[in-house]
Amino acid sequence: MSGAMNPAQAERPVRAAQPVIPVYRPDLSGKERDYVIDCVDSTWISSIGAYIGKFEAAIAGVTGAKHALSVCNGTVALHLPLHCMGIGPGDEVIVPAFTYIASVNTIAQTGAVPVFAESLRGDWLLDPEDVERRITPRTKAIMPVHLYGGACDMAAIMDIAQRHGLQVLEDAAEALGTTIGGQHVGTFGHAGSFSFFGNKTVTTGEGGMVVTNDDALAATMRMTKGQGQSTTRRYWHEVLGFNYRMTNISAAIGLAQTERLPQILAAKRRVAKIYKESLAGMPVTFQQAMAGVESADWLVSLLLPPGTDRDRLMAEMQAVGVETRPVFYPAHHMPMYRREEHFPIAEDIAARGLSLPSFPALTDGELARVCEALVNSLRQQGKA
Repeated sequence: MSGAMNPAQAERPVRAAQPVIPVYRPDLSGKERDYVIDCVDSTWISSIGAYIGKFEAAIAGVTGAKHALSVCNGTVALHLPLHCMGIGPGDEVIVPAFTYIASVNTIAQTGAVPVFAESLRGDWLLDPEDVERRITPRTKAIMPVHLYGGACDMAAIMDIAQRHGLQVLEDAAEALGTTIGGQHVGTFGHAGSFSFFGNKTVTTGEGGMVVTNDDALAATMRMTKGQGQSTTRRYWHEVLGFNYRMTNISAAIGLAQTERLPQILAAKRRVAKIYKESLAGMPVTFQQAMAGVESADWLVSLLLPPGTDRDRLMAEMQAVGVETRPVFYPAHHMPMYRREEHFPIAEDIAARGLSLPSFPALTDGELARVCEALVNSLRQQGKA
């Protein structure tokens, strides 16, 4: 399937009786089952076992990072490095207003204050110029977030961080496989964090990974994630720690997934390409990567035309068997983080953004159904 959609096809009604196309479905067609059974047979099912080290090594290999530390979910993959970087009460961390709430929650969990910054209109990601405007004597770190498989302008952000003596933690939860000039996201800053939730490019059900090239930070995080226990003396706890460890079973699934990462990424990029070609004549705007970025195309998302009733459109698409989801609400609109600030670009993206089914196994026929449903609903609102 390629090229712009034939208008006659778009007018054809989609039969609601067809199976629902979900936003995401993990691809578990590799050695996941074999590795999990091996874990069960070995009885090593908790946070000690051979697959932990193998999975960490695999992610280190994919990203090019010196160290990779597995954790139990993507949220603690942010909290752990923040804590170990010494972020705490009285500090400020700059984070985009348009992001998933975990980015902001983990800053607050350290006792620090999240300081929101604007997004860029093209790639929807953190605006470096606005970051610099918001630096104060209390600023200790910047958290760029690589949303939807995109990549922030890390050259600009690292330049700002170096000039102001700030630490950088990259939230790459949605960007495994994304590179800038051939360098993997998550490796530009002092640390990078990935999520392996069920809808991520590589999944372990729940799980996360922190990568870093800093030997001292890696050693501190490895101790801290295991209740602060000494790495040489059992039950001797040297620092305040947390139980953030990944299980061997989760790591086994993750290893099997990572072994097929090139194939999974190729399939997802094919999906994104077909959507963009098929909807080329429609008044929708896709997330635009800056020069040099190769996106993982984690979740293909677009902006609907101004004035579109997004809830109605989503309901109409759901009625014909196509699931969609809105993009994230701005963090500064959440009750616990509400501020008297206005971020026009972030707010516009949040109001008009829509994510389409993006799992690797989508067929040409399913992609055609999604596009047909979207175009029909836009036309019913007079937007196409």
